[in-house]
Amino acid sequence: MENKRFKYSTITKEKDLDALIEEIGDARVVMLGEASHGTSEYYTWRTAISRRLIEDKGFDFIAVEGDWPECYAVNRFVKGYQDSGRKIADVLEVYRRWPTWMWANWEVAALIEWIRDFNHLRKVNEKAGFYGLDVYSLWESLEQVLKYMEKHDGRAAEVARNAVRCFEPYHRDPQTYAQATAFVPTDCEDEVVQMLEQVYRRPVYPDDPEHEFSTTQNALVAVNAEKYYRAMIRGGVNSWNVRDTHMMDTLDRLLDFHGPNSKAIIWEHNTHIGDARFTDMANDGMYNIGQLAREKYGRDQVKLVGFGTYQGNVIAGRSWGAPMQKMEVPPAKEGSWEHMLHEMSTDDKIILSKDLKEVPELQSPIPHRAIGVVYDPKLEHLGNYVPTIIHERYDAFMYFDETEGVHPLHMKVRGAKEPELYPWNY
Repeated sequence: MENKRFKYSTITKEKDLDALIEEIGDARVVMLGEASHGTSEYYTWRTAISRRLIEDKGFDFIAVEGDWPECYAVNRFVKGYQDSGRKIADVLEVYRRWPTWMWANWEVAALIEWIRDFNHLRKVNEKAGFYGLDVYSLWESLEQVLKYMEKHDGRAAEVARNAVRCFEPYHRDPQTYAQATAFVPTDCEDEVVQMLEQVYRRPVYPDDPEHEFSTTQNALVAVNAEKYYRAMIRGGVNSWNVRDTHMMDTLDRLLDFHGPNSKAIIWEHNTHIGDARFTDMANDGMYNIGQLAREKYGRDQVKLVGFGTYQGNVIAGRSWGAPMQKMEVPPAKEGSWEHMLHEMSTDDKIILSKDLKEVPELQSPIPHRAIGVVYDPKLEHLGNYVPTIIHERYDAFMYFDETEGVHPLHMKVRGAKEPELYPWNY
C-alpha cells in the first residue's frame, strides 16, 4: 500500500508475513521484540514468525528474555527428554519468579505445544530448542550446579557448596546481598569463579551433552548474576551492560553448541533487541544484545524486528512485586512513532526499514513507546518513550493499532523483594 509518507503491508493472517520472511533472507539471527512484556498480540505473532523460520529456514532454537534454569526445563519438555513432564500447564509452573505472566501464559503454552509437536518425529539433533538468556537466577543456578556436582564429582561438589554457603546469609534476596557488598569489602565473587573453574575441569559425560552445556551455563549465570547485583547497588548503567553482555555471550554459546550453520530466534523487549546506538541509550553509555549481535555477526546476518501498539490494554504491575493487573494503554502521544502510524491508518502493519530511509521526519530521533513490567498509564508521558531513529534501530517493525493483555496462568510468586535493584524494568 502506498502512502504519502512511506510504504507498508497490512497484516491480518500468517500469509501476510511473506514480505518479512523474504526480508530476513539468509540471516543467522532474528530478534523479535515487544513494546511490553504483557501483550497477547506480540506473543502470538512472534510465534507465527518463529514457526515460519523453523519450518521454512531451518532455525534451531528460540532464546528468550527468561532465566536459564526455568527455560531449560521447558526445553527438555519440548524435546521429549525422559522425566521432563507430561502436561504443558504443569511444566510452565517452573515460572514462579515475578513477573510470572511473562512466560507462564496461554500464549506461551501454545508456542510450547507447537514446538513439541514439531519435534515429535525428529532426530535429537533436528529438534528445535527453547532457552533463557537472562541473568537473574542466581540461587536457582547455584542449586543446579551443586546438584550436578554431587552426582558426578564429589570433590568438586565441595567448591559448589562453598559458593552456596557464601550466599546463605542473604536469604535468597539479591537486594540484601548487593547492599552488603556496598559496605563490606567482601563478597562471593571468588567462590562463584572457583565453582565455574571446577565446572570447566569436570569430566565430560557424552550421554547427555545438552545437560553438560546446561551445567556450565548455570555456573556462568551465577558468576554474572553476582557481578550484576554488585553493579546494581552502585548505580549507573554498568548493570544493564553486564546483563546484555551476558545475554550476548549466551547466544554465542548456544550458536556454537548447535554448530557452525546454526540459526537463532531471540524474543526480548525492544529495548534489548533494537540497536541501542540509534536511541538515547547510547548517550548514557548503554548497549544491548541487538547492537552487540550486529557488531559481531554483521547487519546482513542479524535482523531486528520491533513491535508496537497505539492503544489497548496490557498486563503489568504498579510496582516491582505488586499484583499483576490488566491496565489501560492510552492512545500514544502526539508526535510519537505509534501516533504517526495510527494517523496513517488503523490497519495492523509491517513496515520494512528500507522503505523509511528517505522519509524526512524519520531521519532524526522520534519518541517510541516502551512499557516495562512496572507501569502506570497516568505517568506514561514521563518515561515510557525512547527517542529512536526507527529505520536504523530495526530492520522491520510490526504495528498493531489496538492490543490486548496476555492471558496469565495464575501462580504463586517468588522473588518479589527487589524493587530498588530495577531502575529499568525491561
